[in-house]
Amino acid sequence: MTVGNPTFSKVFTDTSTDSVWSGNVLLDTVSQQSMGILIPNSTLSWVQPEYNAGGMAWRIQNAQSLQVSRWGFGCFGGQNMKQYIAPYTVNPNDILTSYPVASESGAGNIAGLAWVTTTKGTELFTVSSADGATTAMVTAVNAQTLGDAFFNSTILSIMVQVEDDARLNKIEVIDNLGGVQMTIHGGNRGAQGSSRSNYNNLSCEGLNIPVGKGFALKLKGTLV
Repeated sequence: MTVGNPTFSKVFTDTSTDSVWSGNVLLDTVSQQSMGILIPNSTLSWVQPEYNAGGMAWRIQNAQSLQVSRWGFGCFGGQNMKQYIAPYTVNPNDILTSYPVASESGAGNIAGLAWVTTTKGTELFTVSSADGATTAMVTAVNAQTLGDAFFNSTILSIMVQVEDDARLNKIEVIDNLGGVQMTIHGGNRGAQGSSRSNYNNLSCEGLNIPVGKGFALKLKGTLV
């Protein structure tokens, strides 16, 4: 993953374990230092995250306070392009971490990731869904549903990535009675036809969806 601004850039890498955040700290390719140690107080304005296969989320996190400052998805190696972020000044305690997922197409399943931002904060959700099935997502950290993680908050944005070998059909916000509060359709990414992004299958901002107890975020995808 490359990070930088108009005057410099640095490359960070890691051989990361699938489906976890813990231990997946990216280090500088030259000095083997973490981000906060290598470039403290530097301002970042763009990133270029990439992975070898499947899918990937990334985040900048303070190792002491655990506060997450910036986040997003990676793209398949060779399809990379600059991804601009809101300018961020690196804290000396910051680390850059990744959450990769392996392709599950050989087993007929689809790995999916979603960054969900609400009035209570931002969490990464994940799912392993059967091809063509609509399946509930849970938080990557503690496997909570949408209603458990964000009860009594309001969804502001949702970004979704499904693995390289899949297409996102839709996501749904389901209430505690099984009613559909909102459906948002997705599509392809990367080298697939009709793709509009190498990073996201869906990016939807400006939402205003209240979250109640028992609510769920569900994903439907199909293998391609």
